[in-house]
Amino acid sequence: MRTPRHLPAALVALLTLAAATACADGGPRGTLPGHGSAGTWFVQSLTTGGKTLTAPPVAQVHLPPSASEQATGNYGCNGFTAQVAYESPGAITVKPGSTTAMACENTEFETAFAKLFTGRLTVDRQANALTLKTADGSTIVLSAEPPAPDAPLTTTAWTVTSLAGGQGAASVPAGAAGKAVFTIAADGSASGSLGCNRFSAKAAVDGHTLSFGPLTSTRMACEGPVGELERKLTGLFAASPLTWSVRGGSLTLTAPDGTGLTATAGSAAE
Repeated sequence: MRTPRHLPAALVALLTLAAATACADGGPRGTLPGHGSAGTWFVQSLTTGGKTLTAPPVAQVHLPPSASEQATGNYGCNGFTAQVAYESPGAITVKPGSTTAMACENTEFETAFAKLFTGRLTVDRQANALTLKTADGSTIVLSAEPPAPDAPLTTTAWTVTSLAGGQGAASVPAGAAGKAVFTIAADGSASGSLGCNRFSAKAAVDGHTLSFGPLTSTRMACEGPVGELERKLTGLFAASPLTWSVRGGSLTLTAPDGTGLTATAGSAAE
């Protein structure tokens, strides 16, 4: 390294040391703008206290490329701002700013999101997914892809993929996957397959409750996995009214006793 004649020797030595340090770790130390996390992220779910909360479609956060700009977002109903500092490639620190004050239905999710999205969060970036983790292990799962629009409850062919009971949700019995499909028509008639026999019934939607009338079905003898699935679905539909919710292409039906099902959307019924 050439020593400029007009610089003191002590300053030249300091500059030489700084250059050597920068070369040793591949470049100068400092905060990389956004460190790959900047952009608009759509919240998928929160997990805290052993409970997972599914995000409303509007829940999102826009992380700025640098700390000179504010982060903005939506807790699920109310909008918010925050200051975000990129501490290192694997962490950010969030300081909440302002928020709107609308009365909201889903206060549980709003409260949890606001509580988690503050302080130091570790960052795990995987392709189009981002996971933020708090010191106590709670997580915010985000996606770069906007949520799919909710499929309509009626006129959609729903394929049952899992059943819920006292021990939690589980996939349909092996050998019965894709066998149970049902559709609720716009005129209130329901039809489909329970896994083995075909059925029809009257259905009534009242807000977020769904009730099935008595089922009329074919009379084939059904054993094994399809028979087990059919018995559970018959019991579930008879436990009306069921609470229903649709997120994207997923339908959840839940009976008063906690049993239920999850189904995925297929093509709209003709």
